[in-house]
Amino acid sequence: MPIDLHTHSNASDGTLDPAEVVAEAARHGLTTLALTDHDTTAGWDEAGEAALRNGVALVPGVEISTHHGGVSIHLLAYLVDPADPALTEEMERARASRDTRMERMVAKLAEGGIPITIEEVLEQATPGATLGRPHIADALVAAGHVRGRNEAFDELLHDRSPYYVRHYAPDVLRAVRLVRAAGGVPVMAHPFANRRGRTVGDEVIEQMAAAGLAGLEVYHRDHFGPERLHGEALADRLGLFVTGSSDFHGAGKENRLGENTTDPAVLAQIEEQATSGVTVVRR
Repeated sequence: MPIDLHTHSNASDGTLDPAEVVAEAARHGLTTLALTDHDTTAGWDEAGEAALRNGVALVPGVEISTHHGGVSIHLLAYLVDPADPALTEEMERARASRDTRMERMVAKLAEGGIPITIEEVLEQATPGATLGRPHIADALVAAGHVRGRNEAFDELLHDRSPYYVRHYAPDVLRAVRLVRAAGGVPVMAHPFANRRGRTVGDEVIEQMAAAGLAGLEVYHRDHFGPERLHGEALADRLGLFVTGSSDFHGAGKENRLGENTTDPAVLAQIEEQATSGVTVVRR
């Protein structure tokens, strides 16, 4: 039962429509996937309808932007109430901040002799999508400054780049509590992906567990043998479950659906812990 609990559509920074993500999952033999776009649940309805057509179970989710001590942390929230006022307010604030962040990063790039416009960035995004650095990367590719998203991130858009700009995000401990209050199940995405940038130490994950964190995304392409062994041991010590996911973005990244998967027993735990009334979409 191949289960992939982390995918993105063009409701945020993926390249496929939500329905196309589901259809692609079916073609790859997945039985279950979660749609977890950044700070938005806008793709849920389309993905849910496609799940019923394709015979794939859909776990409605969202990847929430958070931070702690200046370090960016992504928090996956499964089966959360999409209308919860407190959580919705935080995600809307993060999306608004992402919009102004795009403008500031484009201005910095132009000042550095890499001219693109905010209009060129917006051309790379679906109207209403949560904007992110991948849209700037695509604009840089279209303008001929780089050959692909990976090159754009490696050379220009990484966290330590002079063109990097932060955006608003709630503290991760508050975000974990908000997800639980909204009936959802919080899982820390790629917690040890230190090749991407700074990561938090185990003491922060311990605080997250005390606040209500349910699991760690241990099986991820940004985690190698040592990180996976450490994640398994830490999860066991803290009483957390572990998940595996592709972090699929369509053509935007090399990640392929089903390249890491989650045990069905873990999905059962997610469903048992959810209290929002939102359920897995199954035919």
